[in-house]
Amino acid sequence: MLSLIYQPMTGAFAIALYQQFYHGIAEDRSGYSRLEPQRKLFLGLGLEMNEQSRRYVIEQASRLEAVGLLQTSRLGDPNQSEILYEYELAAPLSPAEFFRNMHLTMLLRDKIGKYALIELREEFGAVEPDELAAMELSKENISVPFYELFKLNMQSFDTELEQALTEVAPSRQSAAKQEMASAGIPYGEIILRFPRNSVNRAYVERLRSKAEQLAQVNYVAYKYHLSVAQVCRLLDEDGVFDHNGDLDIDAMQLRANQLYRQDNKREEDRQRVLARTAVREDELLSEGSDSDELDDEFEVREQDYLPVPGQLAGRCDIQQYNMLMRNEPHTRFLRRFFPGAIPEWIENVFERIDLHYRLAGPVINVLIHYVLGANDSGRVTRQFFDSVASNMLMKGIDTFEKAVQYVREQAQVELDKERRKEAASLGGSGSSAYAGGRSASRGSRTGGGGGSRKPQIPIVGEGQTSSGVTEDEMEELRKLARKLDGQS
Repeated sequence: MLSLIYQPMTGAFAIALYQQFYHGIAEDRSGYSRLEPQRKLFLGLGLEMNEQSRRYVIEQASRLEAVGLLQTSRLGDPNQSEILYEYELAAPLSPAEFFRNMHLTMLLRDKIGKYALIELREEFGAVEPDELAAMELSKENISVPFYELFKLNMQSFDTELEQALTEVAPSRQSAAKQEMASAGIPYGEIILRFPRNSVNRAYVERLRSKAEQLAQVNYVAYKYHLSVAQVCRLLDEDGVFDHNGDLDIDAMQLRANQLYRQDNKREEDRQRVLARTAVREDELLSEGSDSDELDDEFEVREQDYLPVPGQLAGRCDIQQYNMLMRNEPHTRFLRRFFPGAIPEWIENVFERIDLHYRLAGPVINVLIHYVLGANDSGRVTRQFFDSVASNMLMKGIDTFEKAVQYVREQAQVELDKERRKEAASLGGSGSSAYAGGRSASRGSRTGGGGGSRKPQIPIVGEGQTSSGVTEDEMEELRKLARKLDGQS
C-alpha cells in the first residue's frame, strides 16, 4: 500500500520520511521511541542543517498528515523553554477501506490516471475462478464456533490482567479514539492556556497520558461548539475531576450544556435587539416619507384571498387585507390586531419564529391570520404558535400561496372533526330516547295509581292519520309490541 498507493500521491521522499519514523521503534514492538534530537532525523534523510531543509521536511510531513499517515503534535513544558515534537504514525488503509474513501481515490486518479487506478485496484483483489463462478453450488457454513471447542474459566476473572492488556494495546486505543467525534484540540493547546496556579493544574497535566479522557474532552468541545478558552474554563471548575484525579465526564457535560445554552440565549437576545433596531429604523424612514406602502408590492390572486377577520372588519376590504398580509412586515401586520400595545410574550414568539425558524414574512403573516384572526382564545398560546410554525417548517411552506393552501387544509380538517363530533353526539341521544320510550310505555301499562316518574309519550289521536304507514304494517307493529310486552 505504501509503495503502490500512497507513494504516487505524496512522493518518494514523504514515504522515506515515514519509513524513517517507523524504524525509530524496534520492529517487534509498538509504542514510543526514545527521545531523539531533530538533527538525527535530518542526518538520516541526507539533508543539510539549514532553514531550507527544515521547510522541506515540514512540507513532506504535511503531505503525510494530509493523507492520514501521520499526526504531528507540539509539546511544551511551561517550566522550560524546550519544545518537543511528537510524530504519531497511522497504519496505511487496507485496499477496501482506501477505495471506499472518495477524496483519496480521486487524488490517486489525478496522479496516475483513471485506467491505471482501475488496474491497480484489480491487483489488490483475487477474483473467483471461472469454473466455480459458472457453477450453481449450495454453500453451507460448517465452521466450528469458539465456545464449542474451548472452555474458559469465567470464575477467575482477573481485573488487573484486563487492565494490563488494555494498556499494552495502543492500536485498539487509537482505533476507539478515532471513532469518537472530536474538536481536534491538542493537549498542548489546553496546557498552554490553562492557569498555572489552578487547583486542577495537576489533573489537567495527567491528560497527556490519558488519551481516552482527552478524547472525551474533545468530544464535549465538539458537541457544544466550545473554544479552547471555554474548555480550559470548564476544566478549571470544581467537581470536574474526582478525588482520584479522573475526569468526571457527566459533570463536565452538564456544565458545558449550561454554557452552551447561555451562549445561545445571549445570541438570541443580541439578534432580537438588532432586529428591533432595524425595525425601528424602517419605521422612522416610513414616517419621514409619510407612506405606509412598500416600493415593491406583490399582487394577490383572487383565488388566494383569505377572509377579513372580525377584528379588522370595516377597516379594510378583502383585497386590501390580503395585500397587507402579502406585503407588510410581520411586525407592522401584527400591530393591526391590537388596539394598543402588543403583549411582550407574543412579540418574543414571533421574533423567535422570524430570526431562528427563518420563515418568510408573508408566511408569518398568514400564521398571524390563522391564529389571531380566528378570534379563539384557546389558540393564543405559546405552544400553539410554536406547533403551527414547526408544522409549516416540516412541510416546506415558504411562499404566500403555500401558506394559504395550508390554512385552508387545516380549516377543512377542523371542520371534519366538528362534523364527526356532532354525528357522534346525535347518534348517542337517539338511542337514549328510544330506550326511554320503551321504559315509559311499560310503566304506563303496568304501573298502579299515582303519578309515574317516567315521561309519558303522547298518544296519537283518532282523527290524525299517520302518513306512510298502511293498516297491515300497523297491525304488524301492534303484534310486535304485544309480543315484546309478554301478551302475545
